[in-house]
Amino acid sequence: MTADRETFGQFAERTRERFEEFAARLASRGAGPRPAPALEEDYWRGLRDLFTRDVTPDGLRDLLQHETRETFRFFTRDVDLRDLQDRPWPERWGIALWRTFQAMAYRLSPWRRILFAVAVPILFVGWLRVLFIVVAAGPLSLAPLSSWESWAVGGASAVFLLLVLELRDKLGLKSDLEVARQIQFGLLPFEPFAQDGVRIATAMRPANTVGGDYFDVIDLGPGRIAVVVADVAGKGMPAALLMALLQGSLRTLVSAGMRGAELVTTLNAHLTASLPSNRLITFFYAEVETATGGSTWVNAGHNPPFLLPASGPARRLEPNGIALGVLADAVFVAEPLQIEPGDRLFVYTDGLTEAASPADEEFGDARLLTALEARRGATGETLIAEVIAEALRFCGPARPRDDMTLLALGRDA
Repeated sequence: MTADRETFGQFAERTRERFEEFAARLASRGAGPRPAPALEEDYWRGLRDLFTRDVTPDGLRDLLQHETRETFRFFTRDVDLRDLQDRPWPERWGIALWRTFQAMAYRLSPWRRILFAVAVPILFVGWLRVLFIVVAAGPLSLAPLSSWESWAVGGASAVFLLLVLELRDKLGLKSDLEVARQIQFGLLPFEPFAQDGVRIATAMRPANTVGGDYFDVIDLGPGRIAVVVADVAGKGMPAALLMALLQGSLRTLVSAGMRGAELVTTLNAHLTASLPSNRLITFFYAEVETATGGSTWVNAGHNPPFLLPASGPARRLEPNGIALGVLADAVFVAEPLQIEPGDRLFVYTDGLTEAASPADEEFGDARLLTALEARRGATGETLIAEVIAEALRFCGPARPRDDMTLLALGRDA
């Protein structure tokens, strides 16, 4: 017990030191918004520098020619215009603009699509009105430019061009994220697992396009598997990259023949050297004999899984080690567990229990246990689907803030 206190004391001290280092590094880099220069520090010179720094004719030429052309190609790459070649140019351009408008609207969410559909025709009518005034007044007349309507349409057109350029960048990034999502989901075993009466069902619901949760079912040889659920601190692409690092490192160590506590200890040492100092990974790892249900497990700072016996109260597998990536010399111990016929092991990440209602009340462990107890007889797939649905009902219109991962392992009765 004393050794455990010393270990967790070292963990707390090391965590505090690492976050202090991280905060100091942010401060040294000038993190956060910079204060506006005081008037005595030549405010107006700083303001002029803000809007003139790196402004060159070549940059304007690139904006009006290269970026505009690339944006047009981006939005029309899926628009087929080959059937318009033989039509008169007014008809050809009219149909091409309509198809391009549809292609751009298709890439937007429903309400943004409606705003886009309202704004573009209004701006188009404004362009026609200015064009009519210019033509009516004569091509050399500057009188129309004094009209506030002309200036308003000109300003709106400039803003529209800027937003279209930004939209192209955003949609391009979104396409890359969708590809990353497909790759990430391809790395995870979503298909139900069944062997010697052991059945495993899984699900993951990222808070963003990609997530930092990880789960795996690894074949360790005849009649033996490893079950893993982990949670990288953070969300989005940074967490997803670290999740890929975790998976690659874990599978490399498994291929090298490492098992149990030795595997987790070595994995932790490697991750401590590789992870940024402000990141850590909670990690649950179990090895299961599929024929007998005999198993061992290590819980490195992860949410305690629920073991639901065929009869009797639920129990939890509390953490018996610190999170990975904090102390390179941390020691982990594997504890035994017998999974009897009819038992079920339910492992999850904190995105489930920390899902919050509009009143900022968390779903919590108690509600999760109630949901599990009410569905003891359900299949793993049904159990997971209904628990997720119940958590989302609890959240209501509030969007879950973190990734949710669920894994249910059971033995046939």
